[in-house]
Amino acid sequence: MTYQEVLASARESISKNCKACPVCNGRACGNHIPGPGAKGVGDTAIRNYEKWQEVRVNMDTIAPSGTPDTGLELFGRRFRFPFFAGPVGAVTMHYGDKYNDESYNRVLVKACADNGIAAFTGDGLNPAVMEGACQAIAAAQGVGVPTVKPWSVELVEEKLGLCRDSGCFAIAMDIDAAGLPFLKNMNPPAGRKTVEELRRIAVAADVPFIVKGVMTVAGALKAREAGAAGIVVSNHGGRVLDQCPATAEVLMDIADALEGSGMKIIVDGGIRSGVDVFKALAMGADAVIIARPFVTAVYGGGEEGVKLYIEKIGAELEDTMSMCGAKDLASITRDMIFVK
Repeated sequence: MTYQEVLASARESISKNCKACPVCNGRACGNHIPGPGAKGVGDTAIRNYEKWQEVRVNMDTIAPSGTPDTGLELFGRRFRFPFFAGPVGAVTMHYGDKYNDESYNRVLVKACADNGIAAFTGDGLNPAVMEGACQAIAAAQGVGVPTVKPWSVELVEEKLGLCRDSGCFAIAMDIDAAGLPFLKNMNPPAGRKTVEELRRIAVAADVPFIVKGVMTVAGALKAREAGAAGIVVSNHGGRVLDQCPATAEVLMDIADALEGSGMKIIVDGGIRSGVDVFKALAMGADAVIIARPFVTAVYGGGEEGVKLYIEKIGAELEDTMSMCGAKDLASITRDMIFVK
């Protein structure tokens, strides 16, 4: 099976809400939800993709030869590549009934772990979603990151118990999910969290805690104050707020503000190639998350589809590192990219 065959197969099994495009750039789905579309006019998802394309890489082949080392050390784990699969929820509603959240996570988590990376898993109103995700992570010897929605602190702490029991190496909260309709008007209240509430959650996590959904320097500093071990620079794929900046537009300022803090910086939003991964690392990220294309990979080829997609992005990253003179991830510096 080739990756092109995975895409072709996905178009046959995925719902009409997603077009399984050769490049997932937000244009075909626009603001159509259910599906992978974005809020409002759909501008943010499109902008996420396009801003990475405005960043260029600086070729420099006057350098020692050899195969670049693409390996990443993160929170005590060694990964083959510096990219992860992102959390996706309600897959039946958004992408079709070939999978539900539990079966999707079983395939994704196992395939990622088997091929040297890890998957972030989603959460939902149905408790079985988090239960199934944690079971999949446990089966993968803890190679996965359960991502908890910003429910009430009490419910979050209850879910953290499931996460810890999975043996996961880190736990995330997509704090930007506060903008999702199903979280609004819940009782007890869900959604936005104070620094103090996040600090309580970070302590209860008992493993490195990652705050996903940071888009400003101020937000990054608040996450640090709360004791987070890392952040994900993310606007939730444009699904929670229209007219947001792209993640590529805010990443460097956030990275500069956190320099020397020891916090890990991950970024998502429109990253669609190994070249994009390279750009993100050069701009200050430690790793990246790719979400929607992994859905296509699962729907189009199951575990084999995920493997092929990982190999595709990894090979593109290795080639870019080789052509820009980077022998390992630590060697990727800001002078290897061209930003207008």
